[in-house]
Amino acid sequence: MTAEAPVAPALSYGRLIPVTVHFDDLDALGLLHNARYPLLVERAWSRLWQERGLGFAGDWAAAGDACNAVKELRITYEAPVTRPGEYAVHLWLDRLGTTGLTYGFRFCSPDGAHTYAHGTRVLVRLDADTLRPAPWSEEFRDAGRELLRSAH
Repeated sequence: MTAEAPVAPALSYGRLIPVTVHFDDLDALGLLHNARYPLLVERAWSRLWQERGLGFAGDWAAAGDACNAVKELRITYEAPVTRPGEYAVHLWLDRLGTTGLTYGFRFCSPDGAHTYAHGTRVLVRLDADTLRPAPWSEEFRDAGRELLRSAH
């Protein structure tokens, strides 16, 4: 018997971004390796920000809001992913501060109905020269407000 992924309520906030689990993402037992969840979530965020014209080009001085660091990452695993294929990551912001933010995520079925894992991640925006906290740009804050869970 395999664990069933919990059913989630209909999506009323955030964005659902498609992701692909490949055969080599699975561990020796045929389960999605626990370290792959954050990687797939990061790829979903990268895709979302690139769609908004806020992607990272590899130049820290020009990175702007993409110059940030993870302060905290928490993940709870609800049910195993047991095969490669199409899935999704549901993304939203729980908090958008001056220099930091907290985002929530669910690794889920393509339609968002079943949750395999969920969590939060805290990011801090950094100044590229000093690596000290720096404020998010207004462009970023505007894009982020659309993703705030509390706004819905």
